Amino acid sequence: MVIIASSVFIYNIFWAPSLVLSDGNTGKTFAVYPVNEGDEFSVTFVHSVNKSPVTDVYQIRNGAIYVSRTIYYSFGAGVQTRLEPGQTLEYGGDGSMIVSGFQRRLDNLSYIVGTVSDHILKIGGESVSLRDLCGRNATVRFYYGSKFLIIWRAKFRSFSGSFLNRL
Repeated sequence: MVIIASSVFIYNIFWAPSLVLSDGNTGKTFAVYPVNEGDEFSVTFVHSVNKSPVTDVYQIRNGAIYVSRTIYYSFGAGVQTRLEPGQTLEYGGDGSMIVSGFQRRLDNLSYIVGTVSDHILKIGGESVSLRDLCGRNATVRFYYGSKFLIIWRAKFRSFSGSFLNRL
């Protein structure tokens, strides 16, 4: 019984899957959020050109981050205007346009936090201001990993040009 309890404790402390937000330049960890297979998170921002809200929704699938859908409110430069094979367009009750059917894995998901308007992360029922968390103009990298890997990266961050950055 003690071995089983210890194993569960160690797994939850070190190996539990997590969404990690880190500084895209230094690798410093901003935040870690527990996630499970099938969980979704989103980032909402006001598009800099067409000045309307855009929400990118992502899902944890097969141990990675995948694009799930994009929600926006007006056409214009910088937003999708053509559906790719397998994608669908639906309209929300609030007038939103919802493009889904993406099958794209993102191994390098990053955002540059707005200087004029904020980027809002929604995860696990929580809304997080990336401007408050990371700072204006910060490059925020999102990746899926374990707490052990996060601790290991932080411990050996000084090897910035080494293979650790590719993990």
